[in-house]
Amino acid sequence: MKEAIVLDKDYMPADDEPFMNDRQVEYFRRKLSEWKENILEGNRDTIVGMQAGTRNIPDVADRASEETDRALELRTRDRQRKLVSKIESALRRIEDGSYGYCEETGEPISLKRLDARPIATLSLEAQERHERKEKVHRDD
Repeated sequence: MKEAIVLDKDYMPADDEPFMNDRQVEYFRRKLSEWKENILEGNRDTIVGMQAGTRNIPDVADRASEETDRALELRTRDRQRKLVSKIESALRRIEDGSYGYCEETGEPISLKRLDARPIATLSLEAQERHERKEKVHRDD
């Protein structure tokens, strides 16, 4: 079993240390795990709230408003379910050692990008190329 990595509370990955060293990997593992847990906690709260909030509302406008709110909440939770899947994928990449490297070029993804979007799979340059291609195909 691996030895636990100790991180200071204020640790931030820096460009002057080896890329994806044990501390950086542990930093991103924790960041992703906490993000996932926060989403799952929100989902549990939503389910409990929706079960407790089921009631008969006689006013048609109030009922429609509540149903719209529920539909919006369910759409939000569905997006978050997809996000959890991406977080789990990033955690698997951490385990297999491919996390932090562009899936297209194999080059390191910048630490700033990973910190802002820890589920990123493409470097900024590769992402921009991908988006330009998508735009060209959409405009056809």
